[in-house]
Amino acid sequence: MSLYRNSVWFVKGLQQYCRSGYDSACKHFVPEDLEVDVTGRSFMITGANSGIGKATVKEIAKRGGTVHLVCRNKDRAEEAKKEITTETSNQNVFVHILDMSNPRGIWEFAEQFKKQHRLNVLINNAGCMINKRELTEDGLEKNFATNTLGTYILTTVLLPLLEKEDDPRVITVSSGGMLVQKLNISDLQSENVAFDGTMVYAQNKRQQVVLMEQLAKAHPSIHFSSMHPGWADTPAVRSSMPDFYEKMKNRLRTEAQGADTVVWLAVSAAASRQASGQFFQDRQPVSTHLPLAQTKASLGDEEKLIQALEELSQQFKPR
Repeated sequence: MSLYRNSVWFVKGLQQYCRSGYDSACKHFVPEDLEVDVTGRSFMITGANSGIGKATVKEIAKRGGTVHLVCRNKDRAEEAKKEITTETSNQNVFVHILDMSNPRGIWEFAEQFKKQHRLNVLINNAGCMINKRELTEDGLEKNFATNTLGTYILTTVLLPLLEKEDDPRVITVSSGGMLVQKLNISDLQSENVAFDGTMVYAQNKRQQVVLMEQLAKAHPSIHFSSMHPGWADTPAVRSSMPDFYEKMKNRLRTEAQGADTVVWLAVSAAASRQASGQFFQDRQPVSTHLPLAQTKASLGDEEKLIQALEELSQQFKPR
């Protein structure tokens, strides 16, 4: 079945995820959707100093939004801030330094942020694909800690802040790679299998999609969504998937094209009219499963994922 999933997914990718897929899809975009002024609204974007994250920040800053860049590397973050403010003439750009693989640090950051700032839109963009199994200082598998647990903690701790605002939204940058994975709650930290960084990443991205679906049910006042940016030419792709990059580099989307749906979900009125909890590609909700791929998990397993994340999260809550 995995061979079937991978084959169908790759054919789908060649048709839809490359630059040609974007060129085809964008013919149906409504330009007015992004002709908006978001002055006075506050946005947080993780992993914002490069790639799709930085491209997203630029588009939001151009439209007047207050943007909070959450980054791991201070020098790169400050360099990105300088570039963004220069290009957009928006001075409401703020840098916060945070390692998304550090659950205790995320808790402390989010609690402090709630005391000092407003927030209308949270964009979970930070991620990692480490191809060998590595543990954080807390003994967590690093991909899972960053992509899934970090996203869960930051989102859930900030929910009360979001709920205070008008038209609150949470967007998680997932990946079409999750289509090859069925949710596996029995081995969240990849302890019992031969470690494959690409498949671990895909499993994490499946977990993110389920997380957005479940949070949408639990918090109807907030609009949740996940999305696939397509195959884009980003520093992360070049460093984490060098073989894929070399084969596909002439077909990849630009960073701005990869960020388009993130921006649309973050600022457009059209996006908020869509049902909460869906998975988007090129401004359209799409299926979270390939045909006949047998990747649908039970509702019980999806609820168990949330329970497991909550239990892990509470272990790191500051006392």
